[in-house]
Amino acid sequence: MVFSTLTFIILFLPIFLLVYFCVPKRHVKARNLVLLLFSLLFYAAGEPVWVVLLIFSASCDCLIGLFMEKYHGRWQSKVLIVISLCCSLGLLVIFKYTEFLLGLVGIQVAFAPILPIGISFYTFQTMSYAIDVYKGKIKAQRSPLAFLTYVAMFPPLVAGPIIRYADVEHMLTERDTNLKKVSEGISRFIMGLGKKVIFANHAGMVANELLGTANMSTQAVWVGLAMFMFQIYFDFSGYSDMAIGLGKIIGFDFKENFKYPYESRSITEFWQRWHISLGNFFRNYLYIPLGGNRKRAIFNIMIVWMATGLWHGASVNFVLWGLYFGVILIIEKYFLRDFLQKTKYLSHLYCLFIVFFSWLIFYFTDLQQLRLAAGRFWGFGGFLTDYRATELLLANLWILPVFALFSTSKTYQILQITKARWPIAEPAFNLVVLGVSFALLVGQTFSPFIYFRF
Repeated sequence: MVFSTLTFIILFLPIFLLVYFCVPKRHVKARNLVLLLFSLLFYAAGEPVWVVLLIFSASCDCLIGLFMEKYHGRWQSKVLIVISLCCSLGLLVIFKYTEFLLGLVGIQVAFAPILPIGISFYTFQTMSYAIDVYKGKIKAQRSPLAFLTYVAMFPPLVAGPIIRYADVEHMLTERDTNLKKVSEGISRFIMGLGKKVIFANHAGMVANELLGTANMSTQAVWVGLAMFMFQIYFDFSGYSDMAIGLGKIIGFDFKENFKYPYESRSITEFWQRWHISLGNFFRNYLYIPLGGNRKRAIFNIMIVWMATGLWHGASVNFVLWGLYFGVILIIEKYFLRDFLQKTKYLSHLYCLFIVFFSWLIFYFTDLQQLRLAAGRFWGFGGFLTDYRATELLLANLWILPVFALFSTSKTYQILQITKARWPIAEPAFNLVVLGVSFALLVGQTFSPFIYFRF
């Protein structure tokens, strides 16, 4: 099931909230049970068979966590953490990387496992929990219901953000809901819905048309990439907004996953603002354990970014995409840091261009198409412009500045100032966004979130 569908908005969500709030808030266990059951139903609506895999993965780490705490500091605990990590990573390898790894050694498979939606997100959550229990940073959760609720709760289940157990531990046993939080959650959800339905879907439609042909011109590549650049931001940040908003409605405070990344003045800053939960995961559970900045920093950075690329997909282009950012980050760390701090506008343009080109590597999973598009990007081969690209550019010329404005903090600041002066402005804005979104949802075909496939 997808948040941006009428089925979810007018059927699933109202029924869930009705049942959830019928349970008195002092009965947190009962609310957890309601949340868990509806979450499993939410997941099963898309892929019923993989509910078993989700429960199996969560149950293994729940049980292992208890024994790791019991044998903390002893050899048994080390064996258990290895088993936990092997199980979690094994699931990812089997379902996500089997075909890719066999292809690297020249073995073609007639049948590859279907990728369960959200497996990259919930396995990272269970991995972070197991590692934190092993290190003694958190206490093992003794309630299977609470732990399954943490892993399976539907707001962040299929496309993040990645939620660390330590950040929601106390909310699983004691959380409060009030009208203020519910109101904030509804506004956040509607904002995310608008990002997805109004902005991302339109940008994606244009991007796919311009980048989906073999004879694309240089103009088509640049306009298509500009649209894809906005599509992936509004798509993914929109989902995060909806997940955070839904969490707030039911009493959970999830951390931010995006902080206006296109305002960044360096790639280092960009990755502190883009998909923050993933960056934090790799920093805490891979970069620092490898030695961080203390030893072999360049090697560690490249390993982390190769892993980041692979996390996004089992394809060579994603590895190249990750290594591309790894190289840029090393150059910034050792050569460009002072320069980028001194130049405000130039550093911003530099960052936007580096990110802009990165989306070309990200978009094309076929290496032959990637090579062709990269050549056209720089003006080699093919035409510099074409009629259809010009037509779509002129038709969308007005919306590009709108996309740019809504991808910055300026819009949020304007909304806050307007809200302070005219309190009625926020509900009015929400109603307009909701109305437009509903109208578009009625007429649009199904358009899943980009990060569902990861």
